[in-house]
Amino acid sequence: MTRGDGHAYPARRLDNDRGRSWLLAEIGVIAVVMVWELVALAMTGRHSVVPTPLAVMDQLWKDRALYPPQIVVTLREAGWGWLWGNLTAIGLALMFVLVPLVESTLLKIAVVSYCMPIIAIGPILEIVFTGEEPKIVLAALSVLFTTLIGALQGLRAADPVVLDLVRAAGGGSVAQLRKVRVRAALPSTFAGLQIAAPAALLGAIIGQFLGGERGLGVFMVASESAFNVDRTWGIALVCTLIALVGYLVTGAIGRALTPWAHRLERA
Repeated sequence: MTRGDGHAYPARRLDNDRGRSWLLAEIGVIAVVMVWELVALAMTGRHSVVPTPLAVMDQLWKDRALYPPQIVVTLREAGWGWLWGNLTAIGLALMFVLVPLVESTLLKIAVVSYCMPIIAIGPILEIVFTGEEPKIVLAALSVLFTTLIGALQGLRAADPVVLDLVRAAGGGSVAQLRKVRVRAALPSTFAGLQIAAPAALLGAIIGQFLGGERGLGVFMVASESAFNVDRTWGIALVCTLIALVGYLVTGAIGRALTPWAHRLERA
C-alpha cells in the first residue's frame, strides 16, 4: 500500500474502526453479564427475581424443545407485520413526493399512529380482527412511522443539480423519482428497515400478551403466571437475540445493496 493509493488508507481506517466497534461490543456484553451475575448474587434468596446467567442458560437448555413452535409463530406474525407496515410506509413516502398536497394530512395520521400506545389499541384490534391479524397489525403499526421518515428523508436528499438535469432533459416528477430519488433514498430507507426489524418483533409480542395460543409473548405470560423466573428471563433473552439478528441481517443486506453509500464513507 503506497501513499499514492487513494483508497488504501481510508479502507484500512474503516476496517480498524469496525474492529474497534466489535471489540467494544464484546467488552460491553461481558460487562453486562458480569453486572448481571453480581446483581443476581446480591439478590440471592427464595423470592429472588434476578436469576444468575448460568441458571437462565440451564433453563434454556431444558426448554430447548419448547421454543421452536413459539418462535415460528412469532416470526410469522412479526414478518407479515414488517412487510405490510414497510410497504405502506414506502408507498406513503413515494406519494408525498409525487403528490405533496396529501402530505400534510396523511403525515399527521402517521404521527398519530406512532404516538398511540400499542398496549392501549391492542384490545380494540383483538375485537375488530381475528386469529393472528391483531398481532400483524400491531407489528405493522410499530414499523410504519420509522420507515416512512427514513424513506421520505432519503427521497428528498437527492442532489438538486441532478434533478435539474433530468428536468432539463424533459423528465417530470416520475422520471426524477425513478432515475434519481429512489437510488438516493436507499441508504436511509434501509436504516429505517433495520430499526423496523426489532420493532416489528416487539409489536407482535405485545399483541401476543393480549391473547393467542402460541408465540413467545404467550409463552412469557404463561411462564410469569407459573412464577418460573428462570424461564421468563430465558424467553426475554431469546426475544432479544432474535431482534438483534433481525437488526444485523437487515443492516448487512442494506450494505450489500448500497455499496456506493459506504464508498462515500471511506472517502
